[in-house]
Amino acid sequence: MPIPASLKLKSGQIFHGTSFGAPVSTFGEAVFTTSVVGYPESMTDPSYTGQILVFTQPLIGNYGVPGQEKDEYGLYKYFESDTIQVQGIIVNDYATEYSHWTAVESLSEWCIRHNVPAISGVDTRALTQLLRDQGSTLAQISVGEEASIDNINSLEFPNPNTENLVAKVSTKVPVTYNPKGDIKIAVIDCGVKQNILRCLASRGASVTVLPYNYDFNTVADQFDGVFISNGPGSPTTCVETVKHLKTAIDHLKKPIFGICMGNLLIGMAAGLQVYKLPFGNRGHNQPALNVDTGLCYITSQNHGFALNDTCMPKGWKRLFVNANDGSNEGIQHETKPIFSVQFHPEAKGGPQDTTYLFEEFLKQVRAHRIEKDGFYASISDVQQSTVAAFA
Repeated sequence: MPIPASLKLKSGQIFHGTSFGAPVSTFGEAVFTTSVVGYPESMTDPSYTGQILVFTQPLIGNYGVPGQEKDEYGLYKYFESDTIQVQGIIVNDYATEYSHWTAVESLSEWCIRHNVPAISGVDTRALTQLLRDQGSTLAQISVGEEASIDNINSLEFPNPNTENLVAKVSTKVPVTYNPKGDIKIAVIDCGVKQNILRCLASRGASVTVLPYNYDFNTVADQFDGVFISNGPGSPTTCVETVKHLKTAIDHLKKPIFGICMGNLLIGMAAGLQVYKLPFGNRGHNQPALNVDTGLCYITSQNHGFALNDTCMPKGWKRLFVNANDGSNEGIQHETKPIFSVQFHPEAKGGPQDTTYLFEEFLKQVRAHRIEKDGFYASISDVQQSTVAAFA
């Protein structure tokens, strides 16, 4: 017999359906994504921590869930972290039968195994329009007998954005991937996606993942560049990271690149303020306009906060802007090798139009390495790396 389930919004609306996940109730911030594919990647993206994810794509689960295979760098091939990160999911039509050559279990089995609730049979179009019009809303998923209780006045709706969610998902100890890379990148882990690490490692970099509050300035001599990752929640909770970035901007003199939360934290370190978007930008079809070239790129995005770039600090300029809502999509220092973007060049899933940004960053890092160590030393390192790669 189907188990009843409901999504109860703090604003008073209730959406009823049936459970196909874990038989547990949970709270979170209800947000929607317009992604057509990639639910395993979205659900394991640490940036979704604390959120109840509504899929606008009607049919979900038709290709099942893949296994936890890893690639040559020790990174998950099909997931963005080692567990489901969302609080729960809401879909219109759950596919009970699945088919895909990588699938090892159903979406339902996966959710139950990770103790994550999931609801099917919801009018997600009406729900999405509601969230779009009134903004992302705190909510509760109720399963079983609780689902039939329509009185929400007695419910408390904890706000995940008041917590330091970055501390929850960040690594606790340094971890290195591709240790024989020709350049060394320090990744400040605010909730880094696996494919970001892959995009760096596959381009020849040795990548060391550090806790979000680690003062990388104290070990600057061990790295050639710094990357600030994506992550969940409000950037205002990452006080230590912003402090370390301020020091780096003033004194480090090495290339720095940030994505998503990284863009917000670099912007805050530069002196910009952040604000919460009404319903955020989440999906694979967001247009980002390069203000220097006029070129527009279709990008993958997942964020609920943005930089207020109406008045840029001295020495900084806008790099990208969202062609839909005009929100900031990237900033760049005018004289130092520091830049960041709000969207996700690594996609996974989504368009790969902007993966060139990884090449631009690593090109800056290698140029800095040559300037510091000398031309022949750097070329020798590259040759050794190339030989090892084809051995």
